[in-house]
Amino acid sequence: MNSKGLGNKKTLSKNLQKYIEVNGKERSEVAKDLEVSYSTLSDWINGNTYPRIDRIENMARYFKISKSDLIEEHEESYYYIDEDAKQIAQDIFDNEELRALFDASRGATKEDLEITRNLLLSLKRKEVKGED
Repeated sequence: MNSKGLGNKKTLSKNLQKYIEVNGKERSEVAKDLEVSYSTLSDWINGNTYPRIDRIENMARYFKISKSDLIEEHEESYYYIDEDAKQIAQDIFDNEELRALFDASRGATKEDLEITRNLLLSLKRKEVKGED
């Protein structure tokens, strides 16, 4: 196969396990929703067999991801499965000022974060209203 792992049972197994986990699904639920037997899904998850392309397409639609997210190795983290959240995180990382705020928030208490959130929302409301 190619260098990205296309068609690799181990790669599909790892990716499938990850998407089941991040979506908070049970294997039995996924098998039922995808209309496959539990043992078939387990074989895919355990890397024993590789699904047909139509099954990969069904899984991609089910998890709202691309087929490549299932069948290719990815160096990036799967932390963000939502593209908007992933983009926001990347914007924060790329912008030094935003990154400094993010880094500063790591040691903050829940109460500190709530106060900061409320302050930012208040500033945003003033901006929308055109106030100084």
